[in-house]
Amino acid sequence: MDGRTVLVTGGNSGIGRATAAGIVKLRGRVILACRDRSRAEEAARDLRQQTGLHGSQLVVKQLDLASLTSVRTFCKEIIQEEPRLDVLINNAGIYQCPYTKTEDGFEMQFGVNHLGHFLLTHLLTDLLKRSAPSRIVVVSSTLYKHAHINFEDLNSEQSYDKAFAYSRSKLANLLFTCELAHRLQGSGVTVNAVTPGIVRTNLGRHVHIPVLAKPLFDLLSWGFFKSPEEGAQTSVYLACSPDVDGVQGKCFADCKPQVLLDTATDQDVASKLWDISEVLVGITT
Repeated sequence: MDGRTVLVTGGNSGIGRATAAGIVKLRGRVILACRDRSRAEEAARDLRQQTGLHGSQLVVKQLDLASLTSVRTFCKEIIQEEPRLDVLINNAGIYQCPYTKTEDGFEMQFGVNHLGHFLLTHLLTDLLKRSAPSRIVVVSSTLYKHAHINFEDLNSEQSYDKAFAYSRSKLANLLFTCELAHRLQGSGVTVNAVTPGIVRTNLGRHVHIPVLAKPLFDLLSWGFFKSPEEGAQTSVYLACSPDVDGVQGKCFADCKPQVLLDTATDQDVASKLWDISEVLVGITT
């Protein structure tokens, strides 16, 4: 990855941080795009110490995916400052939070996990095309299997189930990958998704575990959950490996292509979701 620039959203903790570390070890230059700048700076300092990095190989940028204004400002800066972008990794996510809305009035999980990344990718596509061959990696989840897209209630105003809302946002990630792959055909930019599995991260901070059950849960998580490094392995693979040169619109787990349910590859639903997402984030075409 020497000489290549990789942008990782949510790169200050969990899978994102482990992904950044994996790419840096391969001599790639990483832009950590994070909501909390101070935590991102702290993560960058730790990574520099662990790897003996030169400071310019790891860049910290503030990005709040719950704000379309923040996404637009961030992308404007990246386009002005970066001559090339070789890989975009849409990794950041929020999991099973109480019902809240983004700055722009979207249900938080759908707004951050799907719409924020939708606008981010749209605004950076020209830079990725100029840098071709380049790649986009979308981090989804096998929990997509428990969802469907209800176009009548995308904002969860009629009913809200935090687990369903998360699963739906991850299904939206896969439908986005499906439609984007179709649109990028022949551009030199590939897009693929990853389902990392159950990983020990702070993503589950909104999930309440009874105090008496917590020691058992912690023990089980160390025994059965993946480490962040294991969880990041497929993201790093999709960002770097020559094995996936030219591979388009697939979903990988443990560095192997997966067969998805029809709900995640329905071209009509993917196209409709794309069109509605364009309207919601204010893209004029």
